[in-house]
Amino acid sequence: MTSLKQILDGLTPLAEGIGWRGAIPEDWLQGRTSYGGLSAAIALHCAMRSDEDLPPLRSAQVSFVGPLAGPILVTTHRLRRGKNAAFIEASIESEAGLGLRCTFVFMRAIESEVDYQTTTLPDFPRPGPGDTTYKGGAAVAFTRNFEFVDRRDGPGLLPAEWLRWTRLNEREGLDPMVELLAVGDCLPPAALRLIGRNVPMSSMTWILNVLGPTPSTEDGWWLLRSNADYARAGSSSQQMGIWNAAGEMVAEQMQSVALFA
Repeated sequence: MTSLKQILDGLTPLAEGIGWRGAIPEDWLQGRTSYGGLSAAIALHCAMRSDEDLPPLRSAQVSFVGPLAGPILVTTHRLRRGKNAAFIEASIESEAGLGLRCTFVFMRAIESEVDYQTTTLPDFPRPGPGDTTYKGGAAVAFTRNFEFVDRRDGPGLLPAEWLRWTRLNEREGLDPMVELLAVGDCLPPAALRLIGRNVPMSSMTWILNVLGPTPSTEDGWWLLRSNADYARAGSSSQQMGIWNAAGEMVAEQMQSVALFA
């Protein structure tokens, strides 16, 4: 298995200073394309190295344009940098063409009279010593890089809601934001709960808003929640969240998913 850190360390800057070359290993594929969390993490890693003294990541807007596999080219472009925020675009291409395009928003904390947060922690305690957890199998290659435990049924769970505690097998040396993106897309589309079986699917867009300057957790565990509130005519929209081991919500998310069933 190739760790995320090894993939990032293997990115080679181009002499012209216009990007990086790297590769998507087969053990990080989801079907014929890269696992979305990996490709977004690669894009963020390069965006953070494309400019100096960037403030913390606040938002990632990701479009999954096409398949990514094998050799890749990552390019970045500063869209705007102001007093408080910086907007950086990152794109990843492979032999099949453009596969991923992201807009990352980095913003420093500023003084505000507003101080408000309301979240509901799902009722799903994190794994403890002696609890049974799982690693993915060969059927979905990228899942073998994670350890997890799911809750798909039980009191209070909505028909298209899915909960998963998950952590990377190897996470040492990763930037906290890069780790968060790598983990954040680890749940299957929630609409699969309505179908009850695996069907062809494809994430189209993904928005992640970071709640706070530096996400952290204990023992690498993050709680992921996904709930599809619309699924019709092959299109699904789902609301998502990420909590740390202390029960603090660290990110809100939303995805648009194509379901071919």
